Amino acid sequence: MTIKTIGIKEFRQNITSIWKKSQKKQIKYIVMYHSQPILEVTPIDKKTTALEKLAADIAEAREQVKRGEVYTQEEIMKEFGVI
Repeated sequence: MTIKTIGIKEFRQNITSIWKKSQKKQIKYIVMYHSQPILEVTPIDKKTTALEKLAADIAEAREQVKRGEVYTQEEIMKEFGVI
Protein backbone atom coordinates (compact mmCIF):
# COMPACT_ATOMS: atom_id res chain seq x y z
CA MET A 1 0.00 0.00 0.00
CA THR A 2 1.27 3.45 -0.93
CA ILE A 3 1.16 6.26 1.64
CA LYS A 4 0.82 9.91 0.59
CA THR A 5 0.47 13.11 2.59
CA ILE A 6 -1.86 15.94 1.60
CA GLY A 7 -2.90 19.22 3.16
CA ILE A 8 -6.29 19.78 4.73
CA LYS A 9 -7.21 22.33 2.05
CA GLU A 10 -6.55 19.86 -0.75
CA PHE A 11 -8.46 17.19 1.16
CA ARG A 12 -11.52 19.43 1.58
CA GLN A 13 -11.50 20.47 -2.06
CA ASN A 14 -11.04 16.94 -3.45
CA ILE A 15 -12.54 14.61 -0.84
CA THR A 16 -14.57 12.57 -3.34
CA SER A 17 -11.75 11.99 -5.79
CA ILE A 18 -9.33 11.25 -2.93
CA TRP A 19 -11.42 8.47 -1.38
CA LYS A 20 -12.16 6.99 -4.81
CA LYS A 21 -8.46 6.98 -5.70
CA SER A 22 -7.67 5.52 -2.27
CA GLN A 23 -10.01 2.58 -2.93
CA LYS A 24 -9.01 2.02 -6.53
CA LYS A 25 -5.23 2.28 -6.17
CA GLN A 26 -4.85 1.18 -2.52
CA ILE A 27 -3.41 4.51 -1.37
CA LYS A 28 -3.43 5.61 2.27
CA TYR A 29 -3.60 9.38 2.65
CA ILE A 30 -2.34 11.21 5.73
CA VAL A 31 -4.06 14.59 5.99
CA MET A 32 -1.89 17.34 7.46
CA TYR A 33 -2.82 20.61 9.18
CA HIS A 34 0.05 23.00 9.97
CA SER A 35 2.56 20.18 9.47
CA GLN A 36 0.71 17.93 11.94
CA PRO A 37 -1.10 14.75 10.88
CA ILE A 38 -4.78 15.02 11.80
CA LEU A 39 -6.44 12.08 10.05
CA GLU A 40 -5.93 9.33 7.56
CA VAL A 41 -7.93 7.99 4.67
CA THR A 42 -7.41 4.26 4.40
CA PRO A 43 -9.15 1.97 1.91
CA ILE A 44 -11.34 -0.77 3.37
CA ASP A 45 -11.92 -3.81 1.24
CA LYS A 46 -15.15 -5.81 1.22
CA LYS A 47 -13.44 -8.90 2.60
CA THR A 48 -12.24 -7.06 5.71
CA THR A 49 -15.68 -5.55 6.25
CA ALA A 50 -17.36 -8.94 5.89
CA LEU A 51 -14.95 -10.56 8.36
CA GLU A 52 -15.53 -7.80 10.90
CA LYS A 53 -19.31 -8.24 10.56
CA LEU A 54 -18.95 -12.00 10.96
CA ALA A 55 -16.83 -11.54 14.11
CA ALA A 56 -19.46 -9.18 15.57
CA ASP A 57 -22.25 -11.66 14.75
CA ILE A 58 -20.34 -14.50 16.43
CA ALA A 59 -19.74 -12.37 19.53
CA GLU A 60 -23.45 -11.53 19.70
CA ALA A 61 -24.39 -15.20 19.30
CA ARG A 62 -22.07 -16.13 22.18
CA GLU A 63 -23.73 -13.48 24.35
CA GLN A 64 -27.16 -14.87 23.46
CA VAL A 65 -26.04 -18.34 24.53
CA LYS A 66 -24.81 -16.94 27.86
CA ARG A 67 -28.22 -15.30 28.39
CA GLY A 68 -29.93 -18.59 27.58
CA GLU A 69 -31.50 -17.30 24.38
CA VAL A 70 -31.20 -20.57 22.47
CA TYR A 71 -33.48 -22.97 20.59
CA THR A 72 -33.54 -26.73 20.82
CA GLN A 73 -33.19 -28.82 17.70
CA GLU A 74 -36.83 -29.86 18.05
CA GLU A 75 -37.98 -26.22 18.17
CA ILE A 76 -36.02 -25.45 15.02
CA MET A 77 -37.39 -28.47 13.19
CA LYS A 78 -40.96 -27.47 14.10
CA GLU A 79 -40.33 -23.90 12.95
CA PHE A 80 -39.19 -25.15 9.53
CA GLY A 81 -41.99 -27.72 9.32
CA VAL A 82 -39.66 -30.71 9.28
CA ILE A 83 -41.61 -32.54 11.99
